[in-house]
Amino acid sequence: MEYNNFRNHLSRILGVPIESLEMCSSFYEIKHAKKNEVILREGEVSDCTFFVEKGLLRMYSIDKAGKEHVIQFAPENWIISDTTSQLLNEKSRFYIEAIEDSIIVVTREGFFENLSKIYPDVAEKNQRLMFNHIKNLQNRVNALISTTAEERYLDFIKKYPDLMLRVPQWMVASYLGITPESLSRVRKELAKKKFEI
Repeated sequence: MEYNNFRNHLSRILGVPIESLEMCSSFYEIKHAKKNEVILREGEVSDCTFFVEKGLLRMYSIDKAGKEHVIQFAPENWIISDTTSQLLNEKSRFYIEAIEDSIIVVTREGFFENLSKIYPDVAEKNQRLMFNHIKNLQNRVNALISTTAEERYLDFIKKYPDLMLRVPQWMVASYLGITPESLSRVRKELAKKKFEI
């Protein structure tokens, strides 16, 4: 079956029978994004949520000095969006870009509402996912201001186990809020500790 990851996600997480997705097909579309293609730009108002069927996306901002700050990575089976822009109809402060050639399921406003009409439990489950997203963002902010670079790196490889092989080191450093040189030092120190153990 085509787009199994998306269908299985909705079935497993929201309890929606796979065959019911056809009823809401007008509320989602499949997008093929090339590597380095930007699918959301700062200043645009977003009404989309992106589910990564295959590939890898990142969300980042650019400060006044032109420096990029990676907010989130989204590999296969992850969802990524500018929730603030989407819910409050505000201009986005972020970019979302494909790091690899990617297949993305784009859901628009009305998708979950229509599923909820057929399956009332979907609204509550989707709200729980939203709360979990907010919790994760709060934890990320707290980690950036209260943990060491080593702790943040260890959390990163736990959260994104295979990304070090798929993402340039400077992007990982940006996500961690440190320089690429600092990331190299952290990795060397951890390698030494492992070796000594």
